[in-house]
Amino acid sequence: MISPFRGDVVVVGFLLAVPVFLLALRGDLTADELVTRLPWCLAAGWAAVALVRWASTPPPPAKKVTPAPAAPPMADAAPAGSPLD
Repeated sequence: MISPFRGDVVVVGFLLAVPVFLLALRGDLTADELVTRLPWCLAAGWAAVALVRWASTPPPPAKKVTPAPAAPPMADAAPAGSPLD
């Protein structure tokens, strides 16, 4: 779980808050509305960073399956009349 106050989360949250600040400066939002929307910008920044980190994390390496060792050839399985008799 990533912290909502990591540097990258705060930067993305601030970038998402820029339009909200501009709307407040223009007079479309009151100070009360501005304060209630800023935590949503931080939450959206956290969600965006978490999604990018999840999507960019490589999958874990596959476990190697080692085959069972082959049985050694049996010496008494030689055909009759062979030089091993």
